[in-house]
Parts: sequence; structure tokens; C-alpha cells
Amino acid sequence: MMMDWFIGLNPTIQALIGGMLTWGLTALGAASVFFFKRIEKHMMNMMLGFAAGVMIAASFWSLLAPSIEFSEQSGQIPWLAPAIGFLLGGIFIRLLDFAVPHLHLGEPSEHAEGPPTQLKKSTLLFLAITLHNIPEGLAIGVAFGAAALGIGDATIIGALGLAIGIGIQNMPEGAALSVPLRGEGMSRLKAFNYGQLSAIVEPIAAVIGAAAVILIQPLLPYALAFAAGAMIFVVVEELIPESQSSGSKDLATLGLMSGFVVMMILDVALG
Repeated sequence: MMMDWFIGLNPTIQALIGGMLTWGLTALGAASVFFFKRIEKHMMNMMLGFAAGVMIAASFWSLLAPSIEFSEQSGQIPWLAPAIGFLLGGIFIRLLDFAVPHLHLGEPSEHAEGPPTQLKKSTLLFLAITLHNIPEGLAIGVAFGAAALGIGDATIIGALGLAIGIGIQNMPEGAALSVPLRGEGMSRLKAFNYGQLSAIVEPIAAVIGAAAVILIQPLLPYALAFAAGAMIFVVVEELIPESQSSGSKDLATLGLMSGFVVMMILDVALG
């Protein structure tokens, strides 16, 4: 009955709920700050690797494959729109890197990227996590948009599976931000708020993604691939290097493979 109610909703509302789900799971991960003051480095590496694996699997099964399928069904060159969208997604995140000051996890303040700033380290860390939550929200939105348009094998259940997968990998990300901030002396409540608020962009981006592909249907293959390219850029530029930077490389790699398998199972089982 609950699923019938969800399926009957407007696609933008479905996308909003999907984005709220990932935000909620981020908050759940950030809530670990109330129980732990630090996370062992090898555990952090494995968590970041897991998040990378989920994003890689989601980029192909939930985004690139449907993009290629839609292009083929609509009589276009099957690889053209996916290739363009994928590259534009990476360029978009790179431009955000230039425009927004931020600091990757585990880096000293002097390694902050983007324009010069006097922002606190906690704010820079928050902005870094927020930046790579944008493509995740877009991915959820365009997945629900594709399902609403009845494109190929895209289904509402599959889009919901994508949201669940992204939410699962957001849990360690919420912890990866809030717990180190607590370790630096920030109060538990304030560290929790930083952790959970980093995902507030996801429901917003999800609604934008769903609305865009529904209003302008030809955008769909580009939008799907755009979200994939943006996520892969984040994985390669941030998550994998961070997970491999301080030992426990094998554990981080196993975490990545585990995340990939979890997302693959979710997509195949629910898609």
C-alpha cells in the first residue's frame, strides 16, 4: 500500500523524498559523533572506499547504461550524448572546485582548494563534502525523471534503489565529517549539524534533476551521463586518493569492492 502511494506521486515529489532519504541517512551516520570521538584511520579508509564503490557502480548501472539505452531507442548515435554528458559532468565539478573554497578530509588547512579564504577549517571540510553531494542528488532526480518518462528499463523502484544505495554510502560520509570535527574540539551537537547539513543539497539537486528531464525530455541522456561524470570525478579526484593516502590500502580497496557489489545488487534486484 505504501509503495502504491509512492508510485502515484509526482516525479519531482518522488525525487524530493529520495533526496530526503539520503539526507536522513547522512544524519544517521553523523549521529555517530554522539558515541565516538574518533574513528580509526583504517576504518575511515574502508568507509571512504565503500562510498567510492557505491558511486562507481551507480554511475554505470543506474546512469550511463540508461543514457546509452535511451540514445539508442531515440535513434541517436548511442554513445554521443552519454559521452558529452559524462565529460560535462566532470567539467562542472572541476569548475565548482575552482569557484568554491574547500578542504578535503585529512588535509591541513593550508592545502585548501579554490579561491583564497579566511574560512575556518570546519567550514572548508563541510563545503568539500557538500560539493560532492550535489551530483548524488542530481543522479537521484534524473533517475526518477527517467522512470516517469518510461525510458527503457528505468523504473521507480530502480530509482528508489539508487537513492537507497547513495544513502547507504552517505552514512560513512556523515561520520567522516562529524567525528573528526568532534576530535578537534567542536561540541557533539555542532559537529553533528555540520555532518548532516552537508547533505541538504541532495533533495534540492534531486528536485532540479527530475524537473529538468521531465520538462525537457531530450536532455535525459545528457542529464543521466552528466550525473555519472560528476560522480566519477568526485570518486577519482577525492574519495579514492583519500582512502589510499595513509596505509590500509588493501582494506580501502576491499571497501571499494564491497560498495560496488552492494550497489550492483541493489540496482539489479530493484531495477
